[in-house]
Amino acid sequence: MIRFLTLIFAFTALAFVNVNAGIAVVETDTADRILVGFFDLRDRESFVQVTNNSNNTNNIHIQIFNVGNLCNENNFFDDYTPNDTHVYNLRDIVTNDGNPSGIVLPSDAYGIFVAYTVDGEGVIGNLRIEDANGYEYRTNLNGVQTQDQNSSLDVYTFNYNTESGINLSDIVGIGLDLSNATQEAFATDITSYWASFDIDIYDLNEVPFSCRNVIFACTDQNNPLLEALLEESGDASVASFEYGINETIPSSKEAPLLCPNNIISEGFVQLNLINYGSLDETFVLFVGLNNGNGRGSMDVMWQDNAELPSPGG
Repeated sequence: MIRFLTLIFAFTALAFVNVNAGIAVVETDTADRILVGFFDLRDRESFVQVTNNSNNTNNIHIQIFNVGNLCNENNFFDDYTPNDTHVYNLRDIVTNDGNPSGIVLPSDAYGIFVAYTVDGEGVIGNLRIEDANGYEYRTNLNGVQTQDQNSSLDVYTFNYNTESGINLSDIVGIGLDLSNATQEAFATDITSYWASFDIDIYDLNEVPFSCRNVIFACTDQNNPLLEALLEESGDASVASFEYGINETIPSSKEAPLLCPNNIISEGFVQLNLINYGSLDETFVLFVGLNNGNGRGSMDVMWQDNAELPSPGG
């Protein structure tokens, strides 16, 4: 089955925060076994905070997938005492006890961060990404449970507008296979771990504008498996780890657009699930908006898992 996390939220002028010092103190709503987030070092700094919210010692498997290096995985194990907290600076990754992690990422790395508890549950966390242009993104890490739920959902919606001069976006989708047996996530093989969507944009009068089909996977446009992924899915002509919304609010990093040739400045984007890769895949979506200067906001799907039926079923 594929597990998705629901997302419905709105951006307004009040949703944007100015840059200030310190790590975000917002936490995931519940303590989960697996935390999923993303990082970006392309003229940005990224910090991920993980907290062991249990009364037990916790051994946590940290996995970092670099999109620009063929979604290559780096990983290490870290020990947390009860109620212990640690902040990982992705520019200089050290373990919870202050020792080198053994991982040195390229200066322009970006991709997926996973914290998977080896024993039990009880982790919460958040991420903070500072951009060199003066804005930042803050949001919870996405807490993922491993048990199935009874609900099903295959349509995802997020609102957007150009309040506070918003003119850039970062729509990041993460597809993972999560193994209970080995306490690890898999994402490197993009021909296996992906999800395709039919994209529509609705204006404020709820008039729909058809866009195109897109694929989210841990890939940029230089991955040698990209053509194989497009052929495998048969659903879309574009696949990417990140997207911009449309011509009015394009990608901060010149990524492909969800809706080329569309200029609707306020409305909502609807993502309709078409297909997916692995039969045991989890998909997480982050949505960031910024004005290219001092204001930015990011949100993530809620922590409610939904078991989807087969597409079209």
